[in-house]
Amino acid sequence: MSIAFIDAGVNLTSNQFDKDRAEVVARAKEAGIENMLLIGCCLKSSEISFHQAAQFGFVSTAGIHPHDAKDAPDDFISRITQLIKNKEVVAIGECGLDFNRDFSPRPKQQQVLQAQLALANQFDMPVYLHERDAFESMRFQLEKTSINGVLHCFTGEQAALEYYLDYGLMIGITGWLCDERRGEQLQKLLPLIPDDRLLLETDAPYLLPRSLKPKPKSRRNEPAFLHEVAKVAAELRGQSVEHITEITRHNFERLFMSPQGC
Repeated sequence: MSIAFIDAGVNLTSNQFDKDRAEVVARAKEAGIENMLLIGCCLKSSEISFHQAAQFGFVSTAGIHPHDAKDAPDDFISRITQLIKNKEVVAIGECGLDFNRDFSPRPKQQQVLQAQLALANQFDMPVYLHERDAFESMRFQLEKTSINGVLHCFTGEQAALEYYLDYGLMIGITGWLCDERRGEQLQKLLPLIPDDRLLLETDAPYLLPRSLKPKPKSRRNEPAFLHEVAKVAAELRGQSVEHITEITRHNFERLFMSPQGC
């Protein structure tokens, strides 16, 4: 029996895919990836992600990543609003807070995030959230509103996981789980995520699963490698790969493909 996966986070606009983007998509489909959420991180990449989603039959997000918050134009909310009118655009983001790298000033990150959360609330759309070393500030922002969404590429501590679950968010798990060095904490926390809150994502071309064998010649990650994340997740949760893919597909469709999210 073939297994159908959904990759809940792919940076298909990355220049790492410029030479073989169509081939990457073809390999993904051969590997059983039946849908992908293509991530927008700024206005330009959000527009390109929308066009790629329409071209390949996937779905996309539209938003401003915290790294790009410093460059957000004054009219960014109206321009995101135009993008979300397209049926392929199913979430607002990637947006959030990143106090690990601080590529944008923290007050600017918070301002841009707050505006996007308000937009999501206005249009009852799910949010694709990024949070790195900024849990307390993210909690402060979330408590101002009520939104559905996913905490993308979760790598935080147990207190953060419990809060995001109590708030109602889904949790996106990437190849970070497959890293014997950095992923130890996440491996321990994974069984705490209920079946109805789990999503799988590659975050390709980033976060190539270190446990993947044989190891690719390139360190570039691809959606076709999502099966490795599913395999490791299944082992850690004491479940079958088939069960993992079924629940994550259902969660994805409930959050992003239903009229009002989960």
